[in-house]
Amino acid sequence: MKRITLLLTLTLASLALAAPAAMAQSDLGLKRIGAAIGIVDPEALGTTFSLGVFADHGTVTPNISLESRLDYWGQSESYFGTETSFRDIALGVRGKYNFETSNPKLRPFLGAGLGLHFFKAEVTVPPPFGPGMVVEASSTELGFDLGGGISTPLSRKTDLLGETWFGIVDGPNTFSLRAGLSFKLGA
Repeated sequence: MKRITLLLTLTLASLALAAPAAMAQSDLGLKRIGAAIGIVDPEALGTTFSLGVFADHGTVTPNISLESRLDYWGQSESYFGTETSFRDIALGVRGKYNFETSNPKLRPFLGAGLGLHFFKAEVTVPPPFGPGMVVEASSTELGFDLGGGISTPLSRKTDLLGETWFGIVDGPNTFSLRAGLSFKLGA
């Protein structure tokens, strides 16, 4: 957790120093919305599917865009009638550095972000092994994301997105591969 606090402090200090110049070039507002599906590999839990929605809030500088997101993944297993499940709902924000390329149809990016992870674990024990019970635990943790990807237009208002992210959190760290579509709002 100390590493995340240090990274957050350094990120905020960098943003504060760059803010005056960036605000003169910003184009913030709700620009695009989208949805993504992917696979996620939570540390020590096994690979599972993830679903997410996101919103593109425009650019802080010509090359840095801002995105908010809501992601979900869950994993369930059964052993001799005992059911275990674990899920994560993450609400976060990411900054993406968009690289300029000679081909305007391919837009690669690298990004970093912060998110709140709402974890829930549940174990259900059936009656033959006792009176039958359900044990639950939940926690909320701050996480840090690092990743990158590429987007390309499919039409004038629709983009295809492919990305990979590594999430560092006090809980299961995650590696994810996602594909999504984003839709331009307005004209």
